[in-house]
Amino acid sequence: MEPVLDIVPAPDQSGAPRWQALAPHGSVAGVAGLWPVSPLGLDLLLPTAPVTRPGAAELRVYVEPEWRRRGVGSRLLTTIREQAAVPCLVSYVAAGTPGERFYTRHGFRHTRTWRHELLTYCDVHQAWLGELVDAEHPGYRLTHWAGDLLGAPRVEDLLRSPSRPGNAVVTAADADGDVAAYVVAVVGAPSRGRAHQYGPVVLPGHRGRRLSRWVNAALIQRLREVHPRVTEIEAGGAEDDRRLLATHRHLGFRSLRRTSVYELWDGGAS
Repeated sequence: MEPVLDIVPAPDQSGAPRWQALAPHGSVAGVAGLWPVSPLGLDLLLPTAPVTRPGAAELRVYVEPEWRRRGVGSRLLTTIREQAAVPCLVSYVAAGTPGERFYTRHGFRHTRTWRHELLTYCDVHQAWLGELVDAEHPGYRLTHWAGDLLGAPRVEDLLRSPSRPGNAVVTAADADGDVAAYVVAVVGAPSRGRAHQYGPVVLPGHRGRRLSRWVNAALIQRLREVHPRVTEIEAGGAEDDRRLLATHRHLGFRSLRRTSVYELWDGGAS
């Protein structure tokens, strides 16, 4: 039998949509909510971001272990679909876990697998890294920017603005004033010591010149100068983007985990 539960709104302080599944006596059996897919605007900054659909929202569902396999997650999902006017729901699920079956059963379509990799600074050979950064790339020069990412910035606009203290570092290869390649790192809470890297991205017309490796090596070096408390960098890339993953591996990133991306578009699989 389906348990007696009340699904009630429980928005956070920002007013973002959240729901709770309340069991008898007020205990919380599960929670669900919607988040912006890319809260830092990185879907516009980086064409390799996991999802770029307009109006998409990230769906997160969590059910307490003792309440699992009792329909709690399904009821939370049904409530969200009834009460939230969102054209596309996106969920990121650890690959190989029961969450994949849950989303497939409810009509979500698997759109890609995202591979996460980790670089630890204590494993980086600084002299070798310096040689990569100092290598000549005729017609290109390195440029950096640091500050806070607000809104949906363009790389060109960031690089033209003055650097300042902030949570992000951008490194780019410049070709006569045009951005040829770039990579971004965003630092979370300083106490955690981990930065998240997006990219590198090499624009058409500049590929095949090892710019990806160059700007990434320079970012690794620059990030530690700007944020000395950072001890590791987590990078992500689509599992089928072999060039990007090869760049990460060459620089010393090691496999961390895999994430499956599921989407439900316009109320059904797309």
